[in-house]
Amino acid sequence: MSMSSAAIATFEITLKALSGLLDKAEAFAAAKKIDPAVLLNARLAPDMFALTRQIQVACDQAKNGSARLAGIDPPKFEDNETTVAQLKERIAKTIAFVKSLDAKAIDGAGGRAITFPLGPKKGEMKGADYFNHFVLPNFYFHAAMAYAILRHNGVEIGKQSFLAGIPIQIS
Repeated sequence: MSMSSAAIATFEITLKALSGLLDKAEAFAAAKKIDPAVLLNARLAPDMFALTRQIQVACDQAKNGSARLAGIDPPKFEDNETTVAQLKERIAKTIAFVKSLDAKAIDGAGGRAITFPLGPKKGEMKGADYFNHFVLPNFYFHAAMAYAILRHNGVEIGKQSFLAGIPIQIS
């Protein structure tokens, strides 16, 4: 499988699943008569990001990682979402951007050095290592934390909600 196929499909499937989780969170909030902002500001531990930030960072990992693999500067998305609708819009924008990238450029990145911000410093890795050992784990970490926050707060979701959209045939 090419790196572009792996990246684009992985990000699209999981980001769409996150959008579906937000739909379930919104329905849960309406049914329980709570402000959706309560869920958006929820976190698993005091020093962890809230749900909104987890989704923003998952989107950033997909967007920034894919852009760097394609050899272009990633676009900047402002981190100003405060509603479910705005987060869903960010997810949709991220998917559209990732799908717009040149697949051949991503495929050619395997052996190329990728430089990226790492806090106040810069990191550098070969493209394949960057994708497999930095971008994917960080993307899945923040996506899984978003799932865990919602699950912890009572939203009726399960593993299948997180894995929604995976192309699997069940016999």
